[in-house]
Amino acid sequence: MLESEMGYQSELVPMSTTGDRQTQWNLSQKGGKGLFTKELEDALLHGDVDLAVHSAKDMPTECPPGLSLSAFAEREDPRDVLVLKKGIQNPKVMATGSPRRQAQLKTRFPKSQWIQLRGNVETRLRKIAEQHEAEGTILASAGLARLGLTNFPGLKFMYLPVSEMVPAAGQGAIAIQTRSSEKDEYTILGNPKTQREVGIERKVLESQGGGCQIALGVCMNEDSIHFFEEKTGYLSFSCSEMSESEILNKIKDFDK
Repeated sequence: MLESEMGYQSELVPMSTTGDRQTQWNLSQKGGKGLFTKELEDALLHGDVDLAVHSAKDMPTECPPGLSLSAFAEREDPRDVLVLKKGIQNPKVMATGSPRRQAQLKTRFPKSQWIQLRGNVETRLRKIAEQHEAEGTILASAGLARLGLTNFPGLKFMYLPVSEMVPAAGQGAIAIQTRSSEKDEYTILGNPKTQREVGIERKVLESQGGGCQIALGVCMNEDSIHFFEEKTGYLSFSCSEMSESEILNKIKDFDK
């Protein structure tokens, strides 16, 4: 049993998802975000667990009937991190399966070949540093921090501003999913600032028909919205005095 800072006791139930197991799949072609959630959602629906903890950026814009995203825990650094082999400035081979990341890095590395490396983070870093399967990749800062990876032998980490490399909706935040009938019991676990930011980002994603198959990024950071869509490019604007509907309309007008 685990005891939280709030005094609640809970049992941790580790699970492996289809996305974790199918290490040879191209995720953007096989269904993307849902591949990392289905088994956890089935456990919720069957009553085997009471809440599921996800990376918010991996969550589809719609939950299965009977389930809800009840809270988003306080967000960590939402930035992406460019990882290159030491001594490399213009990589010949870059590894990422994300259309969003690839679309934004193509202008920076126009001559790079793009491949996908699967496996956990340390495995992918080792494939670059030691096995020479690629010369670079791009990863979420929050994921590296949670693993305690601030550096790796033979590699250099460069943290990219959100205005230059727009993150995925919800990147850096933890989503707490529950049965809809119990949603109100778990909202206390959320952080109000993160709730608003990620809520708006997911609305933008939904309005664009979002998923990991499209090259789209959106991040609300320090009272500004940063948006990227492959066809229309970058948009950044202050949103501190704007309502959710005003933000959505401004992005919609830009992306016509």
